[in-house]
Amino acid sequence: MKQTLAELMRMSRICRMVFATCLGSFILVIFYFQIMRRNSFVVDGCCRKGSRNALQELYNPTQPELSGVAMLHQARRDQVVDSCRLYGASSRKRRVLTPGDLKHLVVDEDHELIYCYVPKVACTNWKRVMMVLTGRGKYSDPMEIPSNEAHVPSNLKTLNQYSIAEINHRLKNYLKFLFVREPFERLVSAYRNKFTLKYNSSFHKRFGTRIVRRYRKNATQDALLNGADVKFKEFVEYLVDPATQRDGPLNEHWQTVYQLCHPCHIRYDMVGKYETLEEDANNVLRLVGVSDSLRFPSYAKSTRTTDAMTAQFFSNISTQQQIQLYQLYKLDFLMFNYSIPSYLQLD
Repeated sequence: MKQTLAELMRMSRICRMVFATCLGSFILVIFYFQIMRRNSFVVDGCCRKGSRNALQELYNPTQPELSGVAMLHQARRDQVVDSCRLYGASSRKRRVLTPGDLKHLVVDEDHELIYCYVPKVACTNWKRVMMVLTGRGKYSDPMEIPSNEAHVPSNLKTLNQYSIAEINHRLKNYLKFLFVREPFERLVSAYRNKFTLKYNSSFHKRFGTRIVRRYRKNATQDALLNGADVKFKEFVEYLVDPATQRDGPLNEHWQTVYQLCHPCHIRYDMVGKYETLEEDANNVLRLVGVSDSLRFPSYAKSTRTTDAMTAQFFSNISTQQQIQLYQLYKLDFLMFNYSIPSYLQLD
C-alpha cells in the first residue's frame, strides 16, 4: 500500500513538471509571436503609407528591372571602399566630421533622400529636381525653376542644419547618393564656366585678379584690376601651388569630390556618373517611386566639356604640372574608377 502511494505521488510530481514545462513553452511561444508582430510593425511602419522606402528597394529590390541597378551600385560602392582603404588614409585623418563638412548634403524628408551636390556635375538640375521633390506641390517641372533660384541656400535644407542625433538618424536610414564626373573634364568645365564667360565677374574679381597677380609676368593694369582673362595654364599653376593649399580649402567648383562629399566617412548607397547621367538619375527617381510623374531634365550636349576638349586644354600644360594636378585629384580618379587620361604625360 505504501509503495502504491509513493508511486502515485511520484507520478503526480512528474505530471506537474510536464504541465509546468508545457505552460512555460506556451508562454514563450506567445511572447515570441508578440515580439515578431511588434517588429513586423516597425519594419512595415518605417515607410510612409505602408510602402517600402528607396533604401529598402535598392538593397532588396522587388522590381526586376532594379536588380541590375542594385548590382551596379554595389560594385561602385565596393570601388569607393577599396580605394579609401588603400589610398585614403590622408582623407581619414579627421575621424569626426563637423557640421561644416555636411553643407553639401541636401535632405529630402518626404522621400528619405540625401543628395551630396558636386558643382559641374549636373548639380543645378539635381537641385531643381530636389526642389520639386521637397516642394509638396509647389513645383512640378524642374525646368520651370530658374537656375539662380535653384542655388538659393534657403530653398533646400542641408544636413548641417540638424542636431547630431538627427544627422546620425538620417545618415543611417535615408538613401544617400552623389553624382561624379571624370575629374579633369569637370576641372576644365569649371574653368570654362568661371573664367571665360563675361557674366562671372565675381569669380574674375575674387580669383582671377589673384591668379593674374601671382602667375602673370608684365600683367596689364586692366588684367590686374578685373582678372577677366585668366589662361588655363595660369589656373593650373594656381591649383598646384602649395600657397593655394595654405590659403584654405579650394572653391567648391574645383574642389575634389572626396573633400566635398567625404565618401571615406559617409557610405553612399548610390554613385551616379555624369557619363550615364539620365539613366542613373532616373533610376534614383524610380527607387523613390516618382518616375511616372518626374523625369530628370535632359542636358545640352552641344555645350558640354568633352574628353577631346579637355585634352586640348592640357596640351599646353607641362609634364611636371600634369603630375602635380593628377596627384591633387588622384583619389577622385581611383574612388570612382576613372582611368588615367591617355593625353597625360606622367612618365
